[in-house]
Amino acid sequence: MHREILDVSDLPTHTATRYLQPLREGGSLPAVVDTESGGLFVVKFRGAGQGAKALVAELIVGMLARALGLPIPTLALIDIPASFGRSEPDSEIQDVLRASHGINVGLRYLDGAFNYDNSAAGELITSELATRVVWLDAYTTNPDRTHRNPNVLIWERRPWLIDHGAALYAHHDWPTVDEARTQTPFPRIREHVLLERSAHLEAIDADLATTLSDDCIAQVLASVPDALLLDPTRGEEFASARDARARYFDYLTRRRDGPRTFVAEAVRARTHVRNSPPLRLSARR
Repeated sequence: MHREILDVSDLPTHTATRYLQPLREGGSLPAVVDTESGGLFVVKFRGAGQGAKALVAELIVGMLARALGLPIPTLALIDIPASFGRSEPDSEIQDVLRASHGINVGLRYLDGAFNYDNSAAGELITSELATRVVWLDAYTTNPDRTHRNPNVLIWERRPWLIDHGAALYAHHDWPTVDEARTQTPFPRIREHVLLERSAHLEAIDADLATTLSDDCIAQVLASVPDALLLDPTRGEEFASARDARARYFDYLTRRRDGPRTFVAEAVRARTHVRNSPPLRLSARR
């Protein structure tokens, strides 16, 4: 599988010009936004309920996925000027936009894309791709790629990974993140939409861990703007952006270096799913 050479210098910044359409999915209240020079993006706003940390997770996990050669819509930083969205009649949206002036995060809008479903589009995801996605989501503790909410879009007959704001949940309470929490096996991987399609996780584990080298992780963290790492909604969590990046770096490298219990947990979960009888139709939601 082709791996994109990671270069944080190609993470562009675009200025938002028009608020086009809210996407009322999840707590981040994203929207389709037109930009001055980059076209349409689905933007996540720092002023939404999930706050700046969801945007930080979106950037970090999205860039890690790119480093592993996984398909991610183009990431960009989206500047929201003070005048943006003033004509929006919805008071809830107005409140979010007023709290989001400055840097936010966008993913390229994939016009005409539809949500992935195993039964309808399973042939578009190879076992190799499924295995890499499962590994990444277990590594980054992403609970939000389930059958109910796959966060995989199909566009131009290709799968695209989206919405990583719920990942890295350790960063919501750094003071409690000890070695045990850093090395969590992440049992929620059993809910992963691609788990049953994954193959030999053990065979690719070392290769993926090696790809996410110290330099790679440092470059990813360098792509996260200071304004998001030190957003006022985070409180006085870190004295500086450098300290924040150091904490993320320590967590990500320790989790990478292992013992990678999340791999063994994913293997156990996959075996359990494959050996379990399918749900009766009446039991499904």
